[in-house]
Amino acid sequence: MFHNVRFEILNVEHGFAAYAQASDGSVLLFDCGYSPTCHPSEYLPDCGIQVIRRFFVTNYDEDHIGDLPELRRKLSIEILSRNNSLTTTQIRGLKTPPISTAMQSLLEMIDAYTGSVVADQLEPPGLRVWMFHNNYPSFTDTNNLSSLIFLDVGQVSFVLSGDLERAGWLALLENPNVQQLLSRVDVFIASHHGRESGYCKEAFDYCSPKLIVMSDGAIQYDTQRMANTYGGHATGELFKAASGPEFRKVVSTRKDGNLYWEV
Repeated sequence: MFHNVRFEILNVEHGFAAYAQASDGSVLLFDCGYSPTCHPSEYLPDCGIQVIRRFFVTNYDEDHIGDLPELRRKLSIEILSRNNSLTTTQIRGLKTPPISTAMQSLLEMIDAYTGSVVADQLEPPGLRVWMFHNNYPSFTDTNNLSSLIFLDVGQVSFVLSGDLERAGWLALLENPNVQQLLSRVDVFIASHHGRESGYCKEAFDYCSPKLIVMSDGAIQYDTQRMANTYGGHATGELFKAASGPEFRKVVSTRKDGNLYWEV
């Protein structure tokens, strides 16, 4: 059975989880954070998804991998993609003991997933992916070791940046390929759930997105009040809100719930 190409960001509050589904039904999963009302390990099977073609870890913190033990128990995961400049020993060294169950599950995956893959496994039909990261030990904090991922879903271009902070952004912006890919982004998913620490004004020297997305929950910090700042960089587009079509520059899972694009 063939499908439209789809990208959906799940409402996992202060975390991240999103998936892209190719025209042949293959699925790419980006992180697997969860909230009390949304677990990817439950949501994806409810959508008829049993196999993850490629699982991306954008950040080595709990809010990006919390549902991994259940996810591995319920679904098959074929390929693991991550910042591979760190070994499992180095990742352990960045975490405060005790190591969580989710992190232990990821470390087991890293040690086990060592096989080579072919090109058509990496990019199912209708999806294109580019992945960049800073290297350890040039950076020694998990936020600035986040993966920067560009994703084309049909003709719509997204950028996902984990929990990158300004220093990490600036280092990656030195790469001409990152600059070029930013120039074609339609939807910019704000780093670190839209908090001020993830904001890098210089990224928008190259990027003029239509829409900014924040994956967040109830406001807990003043640094979350960044919607107007981010909105100043967006051109805006028509968004199908629960109340009907609205012209928006910023959307959030906190206000709008799950967010999806279908091409």
